[in-house]
Amino acid sequence: MLRFTPEGIYCVPGRFYIDPWRPVDRAVITHGHSDHARWGMKRYLCHYYTVPVLQSRIGTDIAVQGIGYNEPVTVNGVKVSLHPAGHIIGSAQVRMEYRGKTTVVSGDYKIQDDGLSTPFEVVACDEFVTESTFGLPIYNWLTVAQQNDQLKQWVLNNQANGKTSVLIGYSLGKAQRIMKALEGIAPLHVHYSIARLNQAYESAGIKLPDYQVADLREDVRHLNRGIVILPPSLFDSNVIRKIPNKADAICSGWMQVRGARRWRSADAGFAISDHADWNGLLDVIRITGAQKVYVTHGQTAVFTKYLNETGIPAEEVRTEFGSEEEPETTIEENP
Repeated sequence: MLRFTPEGIYCVPGRFYIDPWRPVDRAVITHGHSDHARWGMKRYLCHYYTVPVLQSRIGTDIAVQGIGYNEPVTVNGVKVSLHPAGHIIGSAQVRMEYRGKTTVVSGDYKIQDDGLSTPFEVVACDEFVTESTFGLPIYNWLTVAQQNDQLKQWVLNNQANGKTSVLIGYSLGKAQRIMKALEGIAPLHVHYSIARLNQAYESAGIKLPDYQVADLREDVRHLNRGIVILPPSLFDSNVIRKIPNKADAICSGWMQVRGARRWRSADAGFAISDHADWNGLLDVIRITGAQKVYVTHGQTAVFTKYLNETGIPAEEVRTEFGSEEEPETTIEENP
């Protein structure tokens, strides 16, 4: 059913692409992160929670259709439905059924329920396309409650020492998780790029904690002992250096590896990820019952080899998907 082309993952009978990285006529989008949702498609189809994200990031004039989870539509004879991926708001797995065969493209997914994204749903299929961002045994996440407790304790310690807590997290998904974890501990200040994407959550009826937009061009003394949440592009920038008496922390799955925190010279690192860990990936793949697995972006070679060695036929597939959590990538944000 699928063909992996220079434009992206192509559903042959349906004549549409899933998360294409080059302009095409019809695109089904799994979620709003920029490596999966790109400019230039003539028509977009996504979950209706993702619509405002695409409009914010790509343009209000795009031709986009939003549908709900488990609401099938037929595209050129292929039955297409979206199912929760648990990654971020509106994230979806794309289920395609044609002539008795079912294929699922999972996009990015997370097994842990963060209380903001619709929880992941396992979808039985014949073929399954999986990410492998954290497809190594060293990646095993703490529970969401434990992650939140770590964040809270760090902020409380900073307050006791008269410090402002600066947390670095991706603007869509991670920042909102940080906000929810730290609600009520201290005043929350967020970069305007985060505030802009908060509107997508609010338009979906998701209540976020009260916050203020941090104008780091002005006097920042009012931030003292508060919480400031910024996108990765501002880490170690002149803007962040203006904040007096600060302690900074990076929130990313890569922080599970101690060297990643040292590489970024942060005061602290918290392994909080919107992707499945090693056991999460394996559990999902096994439960789907897929007879063939395609492994994209991340630890593709190692993960594919492991699946084949354990009796699950798997193939490594090259894509242009990255990860919003890549420590070596500078994520562009408007000033």
